[in-house]
Amino acid sequence: MTGANVDGSASGVEAEPTEGLLLDVMLGKLSTYLRMCGYDATYALDRGVEGDDDLLALAVTEGRTLVTRDESLAARAAAGLRIESTDVHEQLRELRAAGYDLSLSDRPRYCGACNAPLERVSWAESTPEYAPDPGAERVWRCRDCGQHFWRGATGGTSPRRSKPSERHYFEVGHRRLR
Repeated sequence: MTGANVDGSASGVEAEPTEGLLLDVMLGKLSTYLRMCGYDATYALDRGVEGDDDLLALAVTEGRTLVTRDESLAARAAAGLRIESTDVHEQLRELRAAGYDLSLSDRPRYCGACNAPLERVSWAESTPEYAPDPGAERVWRCRDCGQHFWRGATGGTSPRRSKPSERHYFEVGHRRLR
């Protein structure tokens, strides 16, 4: 169930995208990236959970690996992974080194905004004006918040983002992913 030991060193076990993760309040941006890689990545603040004991209880109840920057919290977790960096790209490198597969999914499974399951939009369905025609390219819709996702035109970049470091594999609706 783990991809790394609590200290962040590689355990030799590659984490599966089906593994549930719980990211603490310091890792909200990272949760979006993990969702686009196919991980069920719950962000603590999306669930209204902030306290350490509440985080630990939720991780156990839902069978999730707790991902945190807090060393003592990671040590207390039944399954915990400590991330050291404050930079999301360095955080992704740490996860990759710990055995997590960060390949971008051809078929996204979770909404980058709210983590709810995505469903493929049928070619016959209409989409909002900002989304492409599902007859021309694959489009997914969040079952909860209704956002639409599709593969970026240049193999993973969104022209609405000014910095390459903020680019995502899938474009999303009319608002920027956080």
